[in-house]
Amino acid sequence: MASSPGNAGESGFDDLDTYLDYRSATAEGAKPDLGKGDHRRKAGPLVMVETAFLASTAALIWLVNTYFPPGPVLRILFPLPMALIYLRWGARAAWMSALVSGLLLSVLMGPPRSLLFLMPYAVLGVQLGFTWVRGASWYVSIAAGALLGALGFFFRLWLMSVLVGEDLWVYLTAQVTQMLNWGLERLVNLGLLDMGVLGQANVEAIQILALIMVVLSNVVYLFAVHMAAWLLLERLGASIPPPPEWVQGLLDD
Repeated sequence: MASSPGNAGESGFDDLDTYLDYRSATAEGAKPDLGKGDHRRKAGPLVMVETAFLASTAALIWLVNTYFPPGPVLRILFPLPMALIYLRWGARAAWMSALVSGLLLSVLMGPPRSLLFLMPYAVLGVQLGFTWVRGASWYVSIAAGALLGALGFFFRLWLMSVLVGEDLWVYLTAQVTQMLNWGLERLVNLGLLDMGVLGQANVEAIQILALIMVVLSNVVYLFAVHMAAWLLLERLGASIPPPPEWVQGLLDD
């Protein structure tokens, strides 16, 4: 027996409601199992919408910071959209968000600058989401992020060296060595230092010192990113592991 047009329309709306009926993999009030990779159920169009929105947000933050830099504030936010996607929808959505933001920046700014965003900031966001969703301590996530950030610094240096046709790492360390030797010579002429310090600044020592400074600067940057994520992401429905007790004590004071 043929159904009436009204019944067919109601059936179609019921199917649409069933398709759009998505829910979290965990029951209300229950904490997700952070030990599993697939900690959220990907159902309905919400994953696609959030992934596209946060990918465009990350690209917009990078674009604004490139042409209208307000200081270090926006730089702290670079990896957070990908980390938020990972916390909410898992690894696949986070990698898709990083790829989409890179493709969008490639169209808007060109492939070289999109690569400068992808490595390290987009990959760093995925790494932070990976450690946060598994409940890793701040020490672990900051250490892993600092190493990744140092690799990203040398990747950027390598990419710019390829573009300009010169090894910028050797060039910069040589220039710094010459400046230090020049400064030491002036201090010796003024009688502030002994003659024995002349020539002690060499390229190898400068390179080791520069490597240490790169790692330390990334540790400070990752700490700032963790503080921003701890203050912001919980308001967006995705919390990260709590900070160490000494950090909480500083904030309470």
